[in-house]
Amino acid sequence: MNLVEDALKAIAEQPPVKYSAKDFQSDQDVRWCPGCGDYSILAQVQRVMPELGIPRHKMVFVSGIGCSSRFPYYMNTYGFHSIHGRAPAIATGVKIARPDLMVWVATGDGDGLSIGGNHLIHACRRNIDLNILLFNNQIYGLTKGQYSPTSEFGKVTKSTPYGSVDHPFNPLLVSLGAEASFVARTLDRDPKHMQFVIKRAAEHRGTSFVEIYQNCNVFNDGAFFTYTEKESKDDHVVFIEHGKPMVFGKNKDKGLKLDGFTPKVVSLTDGTASVNDLIVHNEKDTMLSFILARMSSLPELPRPVGVVYAVDRPRYEVEVSNQILSAIQKKGEGNLEKLLNHGETWTIQ
Repeated sequence: MNLVEDALKAIAEQPPVKYSAKDFQSDQDVRWCPGCGDYSILAQVQRVMPELGIPRHKMVFVSGIGCSSRFPYYMNTYGFHSIHGRAPAIATGVKIARPDLMVWVATGDGDGLSIGGNHLIHACRRNIDLNILLFNNQIYGLTKGQYSPTSEFGKVTKSTPYGSVDHPFNPLLVSLGAEASFVARTLDRDPKHMQFVIKRAAEHRGTSFVEIYQNCNVFNDGAFFTYTEKESKDDHVVFIEHGKPMVFGKNKDKGLKLDGFTPKVVSLTDGTASVNDLIVHNEKDTMLSFILARMSSLPELPRPVGVVYAVDRPRYEVEVSNQILSAIQKKGEGNLEKLLNHGETWTIQ
């Protein structure tokens, strides 16, 4: 017997609920700047949710503070707009108390990797069944344009008028280092790909971490245009798929080959390499996941986009449930009044 697995089984045995994307739209006015990438993320999440067949009252969206953290207002599900950086901690409590719920976390590069960094890494290492969406725009948008933990070295902002001297975080490396069991990246300007990644994250059992390149058109416009725009995207992004060689380029004429543990770009048209020489993506390969994540720090290499890592390992809420059941079997049901009054007690007159 396992409380978590029993709850999930009960949900699976229910007749699938038929929803449309509109059913997940709340009655709140969406208050992001016109042209913000957050609109796309919201739209793709609302389009994916009906495909999951899960009742809306079984879904919870938790956020911290920031532009991204208005997300729960706009989802017609349960939600919690919490405090700065604490969304993973609050979501953890929700999932442990109610393992039958599907719990999502909407956070940003500031909220999730600065004040909330400690909570984020512990959620990942525990492998709680949370779906974490990290909106990365490399800037603080809500507080009007200060540099963030992912801003590039030398970034000139209101808080760094002479350029940032901080080395930026690589969100994929942070999540992999904390041993999240599902790590992926997608783009706000690629709706179909984002829908695919969000659905994969939802289907994963354990902590799923999805970095989304999101354009802040007011305070950091164009930060990711090299990787999202039609003119440059094909030559600077490699879309990775499990079991497939890593090919990219406008004419699919380039690929990635490993030289030891170092990825190299090779031509597929000059006779020096063929598709058979290329890296074949394996979502379960831990070493390869780190190699792919590190590529984001190397300007001469394309950015990997897709599911970087996906493995199964024990989930925190399941282990907690097992401990509780084991204790009950050994000691019987607890008695709160007896617990509060055991040992030495006294009455204050």
